[in-house]
Amino acid sequence: MNFKNCTLVLAGEPNSIFLEIFFKSLKKINTKNPLVLIGSLKILKFQMKKLSFKKKIKILDLNNLKNYKLNNSYINLINIDYNHKIAFGKITKKSNNYIEKCFITAFKIIKENKIKKIINGPINKRTFLNNKFLGITEYISNKFNIKKNCMLIYNKNLSVCPITTHLPLKNVSKKISKQKIIEKAKLINTFYRKNLNIRPRIAILGLNPHCESIDKFNEDQKIIIPAVKYLKTKKYRVSGPFSADTIFLKNNRSKFDVIIGMYHDQVLTPLKTIFEYDAINITLGLPFLRISPDHGPNEKMLGKNISNPISLIKAINFLDKVD
Repeated sequence: MNFKNCTLVLAGEPNSIFLEIFFKSLKKINTKNPLVLIGSLKILKFQMKKLSFKKKIKILDLNNLKNYKLNNSYINLINIDYNHKIAFGKITKKSNNYIEKCFITAFKIIKENKIKKIINGPINKRTFLNNKFLGITEYISNKFNIKKNCMLIYNKNLSVCPITTHLPLKNVSKKISKQKIIEKAKLINTFYRKNLNIRPRIAILGLNPHCESIDKFNEDQKIIIPAVKYLKTKKYRVSGPFSADTIFLKNNRSKFDVIIGMYHDQVLTPLKTIFEYDAINITLGLPFLRISPDHGPNEKMLGKNISNPISLIKAINFLDKVD
């Protein structure tokens, strides 16, 4: 298959479980899209040996990508050099330049070859982003000068979106606004209609317990209700605000495709409790589809060969179904 039909896969943090779940995924998927891994050949070989995984590797020439006809009978690799002497180690800032080179390479390929699909492995935000960005969603959006973005944790039965992402809880109330709620609801609606042919039913949560506050300024009354009213006048299928402590009950959540919350753990904690690893992280608003498995580097499980690959498998299968 032609290179422009490929899915780019960034290996992410070298000291993570990503290559383990990548190897496991290759055994289970039957994707029509060739996967092209961007990462270190040296690390790949170290971890293949450590995890007893065997597959032939095809090294791709970055300057000659358009001439390749690819399939998944090999690991198709764009090698990014990284001086590493063992299969796994501790996560440090040493890997920052390597991860940055992987991203830069992927962005260059996307722009030059018009590739529309990318998966990136987990990255330690504290060491890599160095407080410059709240998360990888914001990091990638910045590289493409995208001002309006949205983190969607997607499951076919129920997805969630936090208005604020990796933000300390004490700062959340200062960072939510009517404009942000409207922007993210619009991005979600566009994504569902374009890729899934669905007009999504969207629930919007309140910030305060039971959507009530003893303070004079009540965010639910002053920010969230006006946002919901505006979206309704524009014919979006939105409802709310709902109290976060009951919306995820089975009979309540079944009425919606997406639940928008005001902060990260308000919606990600219940979603992961319900679906565990069966969800993927999609960045909306980019000129391409960017997905990552919905988990981190997981240092505690390095080299144990017991990590669950379902989130990566779901990411690959999802990209198979969309244009």
